[in-house]
Amino acid sequence: MIIVTTENIPGYEVLEVNGFVRGSTVQSKNVGRDILAGLKNIVGGEIVDYTNMMNEARQLAIGRMKEHAEQKGANAIIAVRLETSNVTTAASEIIAYGTAVTVRPKVS
Repeated sequence: MIIVTTENIPGYEVLEVNGFVRGSTVQSKNVGRDILAGLKNIVGGEIVDYTNMMNEARQLAIGRMKEHAEQKGANAIIAVRLETSNVTTAASEIIAYGTAVTVRPKVS
């Protein structure tokens, strides 16, 4: 599966537009992370546990988007975007979305 943020894939031609695809996940904080985050807010610096949690959430959302594209028979996703929003004060949603397409290498 080719996944790009651009509108096209250099060296490939689009044979079919399979449609909109998306994947999402909602991640919540936990008490242990919140205590450490509170301490980091006092002294400053990166909150590594939250960084790791959000990286995992992004990968999960992208994986679900990829599965959605595969269900539609696509072999690539173009114009991919990632967004984050707060669901509650203790949870955030990550959504990955794009356009599923079927592509093949261009013939010279």
